Amino acid sequence: MNRLLHVANLIGVLALAVLCVFQWTANRQAHLEINRLEQIRIDQSTRLDEQEKTLKGYAADLDHFREQLSAAKTALNETSARLNVAENNVDQLTDERDQLKESVAQWTEAVAERDQRLQEASRHIRELADELNAAVLKFNELATNYNDVVGQLNELRTRGGTRRNSRPE
Repeated sequence: MNRLLHVANLIGVLALAVLCVFQWTANRQAHLEINRLEQIRIDQSTRLDEQEKTLKGYAADLDHFREQLSAAKTALNETSARLNVAENNVDQLTDERDQLKESVAQWTEAVAERDQRLQEASRHIRELADELNAAVLKFNELATNYNDVVGQLNELRTRGGTRRNSRPE
């Protein structure tokens, strides 16, 4: 029996050793899996931190873009208002330009009519000046004739002895 007990003990020890090997292998696999999962958790945690930083950056960029969009919208509204004012000014200036063109056309016609009247008046003045010159020449001729007649009359009077007024009656 002793021997049987030794053999049973040997088989029990061998079975225990086999069981320990299986347990050791299972524990080893579990530890490897734990280490692998821990590494994955660390990687995931690092990636989450990076993504959170990225998301914060995106949120900051989004806020910045919203501010820029708001500023651009305000600038657009101001520019649109200025454009409307400028268009109104252009319309007003266009109307004024058209009125000025019309005024210039009327002025040009008036100047042309004035020039024509001035030419007619100048021609009429020349005619009157010619008539005046002719009248002055006739008057001078008449005055010369009168002076000659008065001179002759005075000469006749002085020769005839009667002294009268030098002017004829």
